Amino acid sequence: MRLMGIVTVLLGLVAAPVFAADVGFEEVKIPNGAEPPLIAGIWYPTSSPAAPHALGNVTQTVASDAPLVGDHLPLVVMSHGGAGWYGSHDDTALALAHAGFVAAAVSHAGDTFDDQSHVLQLWRRPEQLHRLVDYLLDTWRGHGQLDPARVGAFGFSNGGFTVLVAAGGLPDLSTIAPFCGTHPNQDLCEALQHAGVDLHIGADVPASAWVHDPRIRAVVIAAPSFGFAFGRTGLSTVQAPVQLWSAADDRHQPHPYYDEAVRDHLPRAPEYHAVANAGHYDFLPPCDERLARLRPEICNSLPGFDRAAFHEQFNANVVQFFQATLQ
Repeated sequence: MRLMGIVTVLLGLVAAPVFAADVGFEEVKIPNGAEPPLIAGIWYPTSSPAAPHALGNVTQTVASDAPLVGDHLPLVVMSHGGAGWYGSHDDTALALAHAGFVAAAVSHAGDTFDDQSHVLQLWRRPEQLHRLVDYLLDTWRGHGQLDPARVGAFGFSNGGFTVLVAAGGLPDLSTIAPFCGTHPNQDLCEALQHAGVDLHIGADVPASAWVHDPRIRAVVIAAPSFGFAFGRTGLSTVQAPVQLWSAADDRHQPHPYYDEAVRDHLPRAPEYHAVANAGHYDFLPPCDERLARLRPEICNSLPGFDRAAFHEQFNANVVQFFQATLQ
């Protein structure tokens, strides 16, 4: 019995606790000043039975508009990459909800798959994420069951940039034009040029335009865009613990200007993961056959890279990080 007790303790140290519940889901509209409401998705633990439901191009097993189960629950808000939407990281949201978190993701108006009207107005994104946190903690029907002292944020690509700002980072967008002048063939710069975006649009953005959210206590960042725009000074006020993910074969945002620029300039060393043979879009969930035909550029991985297997481990590590940092 004593040996079994020791084994149980050791297993408890290395394995994430399992929350015995299904996952509920609902889509909400959040007031956004004079603009149309923001659209967000919320995943949460529930005791109601789950069933297959369509979410964009995928099917997720959830209980639609079911009651929230639990009290003093931690919250993780999520920020998608450029031209994405709130469902871009549904597998990570489901993993968090299965582990007892409430996960909420917002579609960033002006930088979604169907609206690129404000693609380089990056200061809009942290404000929208702030509105999401406000809504969840103050207005959402389950807000009384959330713990406002246990809020984390997850972001990929432009979303990684977004949560860095939310956690206190201060970028300098005036660096983008000269950077792309020096690196015109980089994929990010080519994409901005192809879209006809004025690279000087944020050169005079005042520091007050960047909305920080001190309620965010921990952040997970995957392949952050515009990492070079922060520098050591711009990241000096990021005090939250950071889990940082890098795709070793990221040809969309090549090294060392993005992930490494963040890693090397954070005041506290992040928990850093470099994923061998992974490309930029491997941080998105595996695609089904239909999406793979429609969007091969975001669905195809390098030969030998198993995106599904990677996401099993990736999601487990994300959950474990938030469990450790949002105690």
